[in-house]
Amino acid sequence: MEIIPMRIYAHDQPAGLRLLVDRVWPRGVSKVNAALDDWTKTIAPSTELRKWFGHDPEKFAEFTTRYRAELDANPDTPAFVTQVATSKQPVLLLFGAKDEAHNNAVVLKTYLEEKLSTRA
Repeated sequence: MEIIPMRIYAHDQPAGLRLLVDRVWPRGVSKVNAALDDWTKTIAPSTELRKWFGHDPEKFAEFTTRYRAELDANPDTPAFVTQVATSKQPVLLLFGAKDEAHNNAVVLKTYLEEKLSTRA
């Protein structure tokens, strides 16, 4: 299972299950051009956590801890993990943030890989 966090603005996106994992729709992207399979906004960090983090790399470690706690408590997480687990193609976790190393999709990728490894 390949899970790929990727900016929705990237031009060279591989084929796969396209999941937008942001709570807020990315600016300048039409819903038609996004060609999403799903917009999983309930899996995204809460508005409060997103605003607190503000994409500050110095807060990323704490953001990771808090976001993982939100995922663990989120009633939508098991269905999301199943959606990813049953995909027959690579899963693209699409996000709008400019920082490709410090964002929710990076945390979500690691989280999913851990959950999927315990299912095997």
